[in-house]
Amino acid sequence: MSAIEQFKREKMENIKKMVSDEKLKSLALKLLIDSQNYNYTYNFNWLGRPIIQLPQDIAALQEIIWKVKPDLIVETGIAHGGGLIFYASMLELIGKGNVLGIDIDIRDHNQREIETHPMYKRIKMIQGSSVNEDVAANVAEMARGRKTMIILDSLHTHDHVLEELNLYSNLVSVGSYLVVFDTVVEYMPKNFFKNRPWGQGNNPATAVAAFLKTNNNFIADMEIENKLLITSAPGGYLKRIS
Repeated sequence: MSAIEQFKREKMENIKKMVSDEKLKSLALKLLIDSQNYNYTYNFNWLGRPIIQLPQDIAALQEIIWKVKPDLIVETGIAHGGGLIFYASMLELIGKGNVLGIDIDIRDHNQREIETHPMYKRIKMIQGSSVNEDVAANVAEMARGRKTMIILDSLHTHDHVLEELNLYSNLVSVGSYLVVFDTVVEYMPKNFFKNRPWGQGNNPATAVAAFLKTNNNFIADMEIENKLLITSAPGGYLKRIS
């Protein structure tokens, strides 16, 4: 056995042991919950723009993008634009591809910062609801004939995310991913998200569960989740298999 094969084997064995460690998993969830009391995910930038993601999920997305090498990455929910910049920078390294961001309200100051960023050359944005029929039609046209990856991170209610899943899942290429963020809401304490329309029983995780019941083209890639340990998308890394 080569040194590389030995390294991979030991890594997989350690991941299996980690997944079976219920105490460690409980501590990881507690860390995630407690850190959100201080808006932990707002601590990080990507090339100068707030990305509002856990470092573990950023690392996972990097691995997926490098492996899949998509021609188009679509993200619903732009916020400050750090996600768009991140995806564009990965595609710049790969040497091909574009990013499309969709948001119902792109703030003027965020739009200016995104449009003046060096990575903007690979970015396009649409202002409008991700579940609007005209918006969805525009996205479908851009995705036609291209290896596509979809990332859902807009309104986190069950109905909205399920509608996004039904609208955009067919655009995802076989072997590529549909990533649904903030499924972790289902595992947070009740009433944790005050003044928000989502919470336990009404969130991206419940939407994913409903979607997978009727769509056999996708599976939750547990290999990704298992090695992350801490993620805002448990059960949300969906791989298209057919």
